[in-house]
Amino acid sequence: MLLEIKDLTLLYGRIQALHGISLTVNEGEVVALIGANGAGKTTTMRAISGLRPVASGSIVFDGTDVTRMRADLRVIRGIGQAPEGRGVFPGMTVLENLEMGAYTRRDRSGVAEDMKMVMDLFPRLAERRKQAGGTLSGGEQQMLAVGRALMARPRLLLLDEPSMGLAPMLIQQIFEIITRINEQGTTILLVEQNAQQALSRAHRGYVLETGRIVKEGTGRDLLHDPAVKEAYLGVA
Repeated sequence: MLLEIKDLTLLYGRIQALHGISLTVNEGEVVALIGANGAGKTTTMRAISGLRPVASGSIVFDGTDVTRMRADLRVIRGIGQAPEGRGVFPGMTVLENLEMGAYTRRDRSGVAEDMKMVMDLFPRLAERRKQAGGTLSGGEQQMLAVGRALMARPRLLLLDEPSMGLAPMLIQQIFEIITRINEQGTTILLVEQNAQQALSRAHRGYVLETGRIVKEGTGRDLLHDPAVKEAYLGVA
């Protein structure tokens, strides 16, 4: 087991955002976390990456309790994130943004290998390597955010709403790339409102509602679950 979250609670002031959630991610999996806006999906991702302190519960990564560990140390251990909203550095070039993803690394030859890998995954980034990140289209910025996260060479990649705001053709392309990244050996925890795409690509999934896990199962089982279909796939 690569990631185990147990009985996790998290507060925003006096508001409880997560109510004792538990989930696991095994090595090599794509695990989807779906739910409506405000369900706590992004909060869960921020807790895993160390950007939000938790009130109680535990986060264990590769056998080590990282619940109170600083965010930068979690990156070094192998947790990478492409955040909701992309968060590219607008004044930096595409190349500089990607180099920022490798800021914790000292293996220069490995960084060069991963830069080539990212450029191969995203040929559009190779074409725009000297262009400022802030001038890219929404789809290109999403590619850049994922590529930057990959430059840390994560064992677990957290993807938060990678299809948000993208045209249908680009959504399909992004999910095909997510599948390729997983097939190349990276474990993925995917937060996504496009439940159809997420569950069709995921080995397993969890449904989060108002800070609580209410369903879990294989991607296929959740995709065909009547309640999930009605609530998230628009099928009565």
